[in-house]
Amino acid sequence: MFKNLAAMLAGVCVLAGCSGAPDGNESAADTAATATAGASTSASLTPTPTPTPTPLPELPGGGRQLLPAYRLCGFVGHPGAPGQGRLGIGAVEDRMPELFEQCAPYAGDRQIMPVMELITTTVQPFPGEDGMWRSRVDPAIIDYWLSVARANGAILLLDIQPGQSSFLDELVALERYLIEPDVGVALDPEWAMSPGQVPMQSFGSTTGEELNEVAGYLAGLVAEHQLPEKVMVYHILHPEIISNEAALQHHWGVVQIKSVDGIGAPADKIATYERVSAGVPAHVSMGFKLFYEEDVQASGYLMTPAEVLALAPVPDYIMYE
Repeated sequence: MFKNLAAMLAGVCVLAGCSGAPDGNESAADTAATATAGASTSASLTPTPTPTPTPLPELPGGGRQLLPAYRLCGFVGHPGAPGQGRLGIGAVEDRMPELFEQCAPYAGDRQIMPVMELITTTVQPFPGEDGMWRSRVDPAIIDYWLSVARANGAILLLDIQPGQSSFLDELVALERYLIEPDVGVALDPEWAMSPGQVPMQSFGSTTGEELNEVAGYLAGLVAEHQLPEKVMVYHILHPEIISNEAALQHHWGVVQIKSVDGIGAPADKIATYERVSAGVPAHVSMGFKLFYEEDVQASGYLMTPAEVLALAPVPDYIMYE
C-alpha cells in the first residue's frame, strides 16, 4: 500500500512540475547558480577604468605649434670648424649662454625658440668613396648636440650640404633623428651640385619640386609619429638658386622657412632680403642670417636686432654664423 502511495505522489509531482532531490543536493546547486548569476550581474555593473591617454610629444618650451607663438633664433656650426659658424668654436655647450644673450632682444610678444643648427652633411672638394662629393658627420656628434639642445630647451636643425647626393637621400639617412619632436632640417641649395659640377667651383641650385618632395617626406613623419610642427629651412643667397619655387606646396605639420643669407653692409643685406622674399609662397615664412665676421669685414658693422625686426616681412627665424 505504501509503495503504491509513493508512486502516486511521484506521479503527482511530475505532473505539477516539481523538482528537487530528497537528499537536498540539487537545492545546493541551485543556490550556487543563483549566487554566480548575482556576481556576474554585479561585475557587469562595475565601470571599466578608462585608460589614460599617452600625451602627445611637444616642442621644447611646450605646445605643438611653432608659429606665431615662437620666434626662432640661434647659431650654426660644425665641431672644430670655427669658419663654419659660432657653434664650431670650442665646446658647443659653452656657446649656449652667448646664444641666449644674443637672441633675447628678438622676443617681443613671442617666446624665443633657441636653435642649434648643426652642419651634418658637408660638401667636399673631392668625390669621396661613393662619388657624392660630401661627407656625413659621425652620429655620435649628432647624439651629443641633441643632448645639449635638450638640456637648453632648444631645437636641433640638421643642416644638409648634399654635394651630388640629393636632399631626400640625406634626410632618409637621418630619419632616426627626424622622428624626434625637437629635430628639424636646414637645406643649403648652393651646395646641391648637378652632374658634372664641382663644389667650390660652381654654384649649386634646387627646384621647388625638390623642396616639395622633402616637405612631403617630413609631413609624413609628422603624421605617422604624431609629432609637433617640424622646421624645414632652406637657405638662399640670391633668387636664382631656386627655380619654380611655386611648386613648393603647403604641408600640414611642416613650418617652411626661406632664410636669406646675403653677406655685406646693412643696405646690401636688406636689398638682398627684399629681392629674395619677393614672390615667396604665402605659406612660407622668412628667415635672416647675420655673419659675425663677413658682415663686419665688408662694412665694419653688424645689424642690430632692432634693425632686423624692422625688415618687411619680419623674419620668423634669425640665424647667426
